[in-house]
Amino acid sequence: MEFLHEPEFWVSVAFVIVVALIYRPAMKAIGASLDSRASHIRVQIEEARKLREDAQALLAEYQRKQRDALAEAEKIIQQAKEEAVRIRAEAEEDLTRAIDRRKQQALDRIAQTEAQAIAQVRNLAVDVAMTAAERLVRENLSPAQAQGLVEKAIAELPKRLN
Repeated sequence: MEFLHEPEFWVSVAFVIVVALIYRPAMKAIGASLDSRASHIRVQIEEARKLREDAQALLAEYQRKQRDALAEAEKIIQQAKEEAVRIRAEAEEDLTRAIDRRKQQALDRIAQTEAQAIAQVRNLAVDVAMTAAERLVRENLSPAQAQGLVEKAIAELPKRLN
């Protein structure tokens, strides 16, 4: 037993005792630290999972909003196209009516001008006939015959006025 007298033996024994005494509290501290760290990591993972789920929900919501916006835009475009077709049809109809109205106005003016021309020609013909008749009556009628015609015209005047 000579090894009991050697200082290396007692240093080794003291080292083992110190390590044995420190092992349990150190292991508890290390375990508690590791458990705390693991718990902290679990909380972070749970938070990350929740954030991921929230982000996915938010992404799905924005994608739905985008689809809705695209559908609304398509609907607006379709309505605008329909409105453009309707406005074009109305414009064509208005143009046709305006052209027909102008055509009718032109025809009315032509008819009016024609009526005026006919009236002028008639008036001129009447004036020419009256002048010719007056000349013939002056040249071929005696004063007694002229007096008789005047009296006859005066007698027929009341009949012609009514």
